[in-house]
Amino acid sequence: MGKEYDYVIIGSGLFGATFAHLANKRGKRCLVIDKRSHAGGNVYCEEICGINVHKYGAHIFHTSDKDVWDFVNSIVPFNRYTNTPVAIAPDGKLYNLPFNMNTFYQMWGVTTPAQAQSKLEEQRMEALEKMRAEGISEPRNLEEQAIALIGRDIYEQLIKGYTEKQWGRSCTELPAFIIRRLPVRMVFDNNYFNDAYQGIPIGGYNKLVDGLLDGIEVKLDTDFFDNRSYWESVADKIVFTGKIDEFYEYRFGKLEYRTVRFEHEILDEPNYQGNAVVNYTSVHVPYTRVIEHKHFETFGSAVYENSHTVISREYSTEWHDGMEPFYPVNDARNHAIYKQYEELASKEQNVIFGGRLAEYKYYDMAPVIGRVLNLISNI
Repeated sequence: MGKEYDYVIIGSGLFGATFAHLANKRGKRCLVIDKRSHAGGNVYCEEICGINVHKYGAHIFHTSDKDVWDFVNSIVPFNRYTNTPVAIAPDGKLYNLPFNMNTFYQMWGVTTPAQAQSKLEEQRMEALEKMRAEGISEPRNLEEQAIALIGRDIYEQLIKGYTEKQWGRSCTELPAFIIRRLPVRMVFDNNYFNDAYQGIPIGGYNKLVDGLLDGIEVKLDTDFFDNRSYWESVADKIVFTGKIDEFYEYRFGKLEYRTVRFEHEILDEPNYQGNAVVNYTSVHVPYTRVIEHKHFETFGSAVYENSHTVISREYSTEWHDGMEPFYPVNDARNHAIYKQYEELASKEQNVIFGGRLAEYKYYDMAPVIGRVLNLISNI
């Protein structure tokens, strides 16, 4: 007699929800379980004062993969949101990101690409000459690498403090490879992403997740590890999107993460900062950025139709057990540990591992969905 389900899917984030949706469309019997009280993983939004608040940090969908874009828009239409962050620097000025002609004008007053190139080259040469004078042939750390790529002015104002807050250590203690290249645009273009498609689901990410899970059995407040043998017994295969080291009971040691702490605040004003994303690059400001959520879905004068706004301050911090794991720590130690878990995972016949925790990698949303689309087509 066959088992109750073809797949039990552990985790209802984008990997799990997309897998369940596509498998269900192919006639597979799927059950999704999640230890949280809501579906959607880290893309979950909480409605506050009529505003969809990205509870686990800002999520901006962007891709050049038309199949992925068409797929998500078949579930829910996306709006025209374009990510154009600004930074408040230690000098108190506002700068456009990513580094483009607007940034260079704000930094140096240059108005043509040739002037900007000249200024950048001048600052790069100063950095390289200083290294040579000290007998250094290759950048030894992130600070030297960044200055060699972009010059001291932009490094001091826009990179140094922000990076040190993100990683919790000095730029001189961070490896150079973290910042091997810095995108520089010689055009007046503040669009953070180069992708062909970009936006936010109209009505928020819960609409996307609810659409993906429509018609699929979902059990919330259900931890796989509380009754592991049962969940493994009721399905032919497990789709696991949790922490791979936890799946293997930490036999090679625990993988490390950086995490983010959020302070959400409701403000009695319609428009706090005029932009969804404002970075604070001074090391003396404890948070890395402030997100104003209404700007993801409300544009122009419509911003003033809601007299309230919700902001979130983000604090990058060390991860400890019990905290939400966000970003893998891509150093040699963790890479070596993950490789051992990956070797075990590759031998599994009835377990599919997917997503940022199960694959121990930083994933944007579109590649997660693209991976599932490819995976399903090969099953």
